[in-house]
Amino acid sequence: MNYLTELFDSQPVWVQSLAGLIALAAAALLVNYILKRVILRAAAPLLDEQTNTSDKAAAWLATVIPLLMISRGIVFVPNLNEAVTTVVVNVAQALIAISIAMGMVKGLTYLNELYERHPRSKNRPIKGFIQVVKIAVLCGAAIIMISVLIDESPLLLLSGLGAVTAVLLLVFKDTILSLVASVQLTTNDMLRVGDWIEMPSMNADGDVIDISLHTVKVQNFDKTIAYIPTHRLVSDSYRNWRGMSESGGRRIKRALMIDQNSVRFMSDDEVTGLKRFRVLKDYLAAKKQEIAEWNASELAGEDAINARRITNIGTLRAYIIGYLKSHPKINDQGFTLLVRQLPPGPEGLPIEVYCFTTTTNWGEYEGIQADVFDHLLAILPEFDLRIFQEPSGLDMRQLGAAS
Repeated sequence: MNYLTELFDSQPVWVQSLAGLIALAAAALLVNYILKRVILRAAAPLLDEQTNTSDKAAAWLATVIPLLMISRGIVFVPNLNEAVTTVVVNVAQALIAISIAMGMVKGLTYLNELYERHPRSKNRPIKGFIQVVKIAVLCGAAIIMISVLIDESPLLLLSGLGAVTAVLLLVFKDTILSLVASVQLTTNDMLRVGDWIEMPSMNADGDVIDISLHTVKVQNFDKTIAYIPTHRLVSDSYRNWRGMSESGGRRIKRALMIDQNSVRFMSDDEVTGLKRFRVLKDYLAAKKQEIAEWNASELAGEDAINARRITNIGTLRAYIIGYLKSHPKINDQGFTLLVRQLPPGPEGLPIEVYCFTTTTNWGEYEGIQADVFDHLLAILPEFDLRIFQEPSGLDMRQLGAAS
């Protein structure tokens, strides 16, 4: 041992310093290897197996130990210039601040991943708040790192922030707006992951798949992705279809365009013929009694032209109401169900169907709506009514052939 000491002392000063630096670096690298390749790998089964975020957080924190060895051990390197020692110590301490900050950032990411596994996370996402904390941690680490490198107190740097507040507000304008918007969206329960939203101004029409501090990610129904700045969801208007999904019913609002030339009164024989429809029996009986009583009391020998009579369009409306109420997929319990006549126009007389299905599933909803209008279109001839349709090329050819 004495021989090695004498041999080391006999070497030039720069060789002694170089040997000390190599030994310190080798020791730090060896400890870093043991911590990350041996200890952390052995402890991996004890950590969360569903994600490697916790492993990354532990790896960043483990980096602190070899950096501490360098910052503390550099003073034992012989014949090293004091200025070099100070630089190495400051750089090592700055890297320690970065490692701790990155470990905290990864830890916060892991905390958010754990929270997202809970069903409540869809209603109350915390990703935006986690990102704000991350920004605060990184900003604090940056201040500490700069103060260590320039060998000044962090309070000195903080005291100078007042002069650049306006610049910081300008730089972080979107972050501040997004933070306020995230608080409003979460507090007022305006948006959740999984909501179907429609925002034409941002070409968004689909399901919300992610809510972060700066952006809300929406997967449109054509599988494209729309990114909406979070603050736009507070400043601009959009439609959230969550209420429809939670209600258990989806609205059908569509009109049949009836040819007004086919609207007329019905004869007694025609009315009698319609009684074969089960949904019209009660309506026709009540309507005939009501009209007969009115005519008997009001006409009093006047011309029959003044009498009230049953129309085919009115009977159609009654039929549609009865048909919808008897339809197993139409929900009339607690939901509006009506059939109304809208103002006539150049495209015919609109008979609007307004009701709700018993499901909110898009495919099932479209199937129910199509079935309902398939039936209504097919039943119109029974009432001697026609759908209005613009003349087609075939109509023009038939008209020309007839002339």
